[in-house]
Amino acid sequence: MISVEEAKSFISEFSPELNSVVLDVSESAGYVLSNDVHSPIDMPPFLQSAMDGYALGAGVKNAGSLFKLIGEVSAGSSMQYELKEGECVRISTGAPVPESATSVVQQEWIEKDGDGVLLQREVAEMMHIRPKGEQMKTAQLALEKGTLITPGTIGFLQMLGITSVNVFAKPRTTVLVTGNELKYGQIYESNSQMLISALEREGFSSESQCISDSLDETIETIGKAMEANDLIIITGGISVGDHDHVGTALAKLGVEQVFYKVVQKPGKPLFFGTKEGKAVFALPGNPAASLTCFYEYVLPVLRNFYGRTDNSLQSFQLPLAPQNSIKSLGRAQFLKSSVTNGVVEILEGQSSAMLNTFALANALVYVKANCEAKSAGDLVEVHLLP
Repeated sequence: MISVEEAKSFISEFSPELNSVVLDVSESAGYVLSNDVHSPIDMPPFLQSAMDGYALGAGVKNAGSLFKLIGEVSAGSSMQYELKEGECVRISTGAPVPESATSVVQQEWIEKDGDGVLLQREVAEMMHIRPKGEQMKTAQLALEKGTLITPGTIGFLQMLGITSVNVFAKPRTTVLVTGNELKYGQIYESNSQMLISALEREGFSSESQCISDSLDETIETIGKAMEANDLIIITGGISVGDHDHVGTALAKLGVEQVFYKVVQKPGKPLFFGTKEGKAVFALPGNPAASLTCFYEYVLPVLRNFYGRTDNSLQSFQLPLAPQNSIKSLGRAQFLKSSVTNGVVEILEGQSSAMLNTFALANALVYVKANCEAKSAGDLVEVHLLP
């Protein structure tokens, strides 16, 4: 058996081959850029108004100054005005400012006066005029390779007129669940949909399949899954019972064991192996242990497959809530928890077979092996769930 730290070190060393694909920007959320993106235009591409108001020509702009209104420029307008001294045009936010304008005054600072506007305050030169290329200049680096595409990223790319991007392809994944008691309906099976939902939360579409407690079927099913997928997640069948065939099947299929068994609670019987750039995880069958191992070990590898650098769960040091305490154990612990108002509460029901607590949890508290006992107010390491 190895420690949590050793296991995570092996996980971080796994370097899958990254493949690039081209996607429409509208479909690229959750992917990672595989190339730098440079701006094809100046942004804004023209002098742009930052306010609804009036674009003023030359002239004195003190309180009481009068400007004659000669027209209007709305957003998207191609109308051109040559403003003479003492003239102005009505203008909308985002509209192109006439080249002859020297300022834009917001509408709250004027008073209508016949066919003109009367300034109520002094207006500074170039006020509320966004310079051409203020946000981005042509050929300037807009986004670096490795950037995770978010809704804000998509808006920015669309603003630059970019309609397609090069991104790292996401790996093909599948979930395999072992056990005759599952296949023949003796107990309700929860692991497959639980893990598929966790994958979907990361933007993956996956399927599941149940394997009977037969070595031959286990070998055949895992073998076919490895041919069709890049990341294979198996739950159950990895321990040492008479019907636990996963370890034997993986060895016969030529999967190289990176590690098996971690000194942790829950999730000691955890397997990670590789073959020809593919990754195989065999997770414990107990559902809470399985989901914990997914978040702590599978998720970093999954994200590594498509170029993300923020691979692990976000980690913080937070104080334990009142009436909470943590006992020291000889192995590391991942405790289902809830973070509220800057403190973390350890939830009741930490059994590896119990999901009712996971249904309420938004974090895992990580406690190192043989650490000092913790009490209310002590800082602990908190891993936020996605």
